[in-house]
Amino acid sequence: MEPFRLEGERLWLLDQTLLPHEERWIEIADAPGMVEAIVHLRVRGAPAIGIAAALGLWLEARRGGAESLRDAARLIRSARPTAANMGWAVDRVLRAAESAGAETWVQAILDEALAIWEEDRAASRAMARWGASFFRDETRFLTHCHTGGLATGGGGTALGVVLELHRSGRDVSVWATETRPLLQGARLTAWELQREGIPVTVVADGAAASLLAGASIQAVIVGADRIAGNGDVANKIGTYPLALAARERGIPFVVVAPTSTCDPECPSGAAIPIEERDPSEVLAFQGIPIAPSGVPARNPAFDVTPAGLVTAIITERGIHRAPHFLFAAVDTESKYR
Repeated sequence: MEPFRLEGERLWLLDQTLLPHEERWIEIADAPGMVEAIVHLRVRGAPAIGIAAALGLWLEARRGGAESLRDAARLIRSARPTAANMGWAVDRVLRAAESAGAETWVQAILDEALAIWEEDRAASRAMARWGASFFRDETRFLTHCHTGGLATGGGGTALGVVLELHRSGRDVSVWATETRPLLQGARLTAWELQREGIPVTVVADGAAASLLAGASIQAVIVGADRIAGNGDVANKIGTYPLALAARERGIPFVVVAPTSTCDPECPSGAAIPIEERDPSEVLAFQGIPIAPSGVPARNPAFDVTPAGLVTAIITERGIHRAPHFLFAAVDTESKYR
């Protein structure tokens, strides 16, 4: 499953806000259109929005000049500040444009965007294999938010590992947190796993820790939006308490993310910018108010899990086990180029 379709010079995006009830592809024509899609979570997931950023710059390059491209880069970079992949992809595209000649810079941007997309597909395949080798006996997993094909260029991060185990014949089952306030787990994770024939049970976010206290779930597996140099992990809000519960239960808490999500220049989780989203996402559900009028709300989109709670971080390059994550030494230029 992939969130994008490129048909000639037309780019289509699967609107994830309408899933699982409606599969609607929308055309994106320029960088502002891509920013709108990113901000409103029509496309989401750190690897996917990195690809979206690159493709958005290509769309803008086709219709404007160098100044338009720089403005678009600033606009895209600020759309969702927590995800490391977005700035990483923007920087790569700008370098490609600067290295190309006046007659070829637009094509160079497209080539770089497509390279980022293909590298992410390859990374998903590699992470799936590494993850399957890490989980030698586990079959019952709890996951948070959505980390499947639609969160990447195709394949997935944490869910990609589960799919690899399933396709290799392992009898896996998944507990998916609903992931409030926008329910990516209930809407997207459950939908994707059901399509793959993997048993999935949706659980309320507040019930997850109690479920982990039982004897059934054997591991927690999640994705990431930014990983600091010391191994601290920013992921969808609600991840941190799952890591605490996993430690209390004595089961693995594993993060799966490509190296494009690693930010070795960020020293720790304290330096990761945390996106604050519109409070209306908390105060209303599908436009219907659920709180008294005038009551304020906080809506941080992410939290930070300290490295000390992370059993391992799996990237396309291998299994990075605690406490020696060594992300300060990771070269984030892709090995697939």
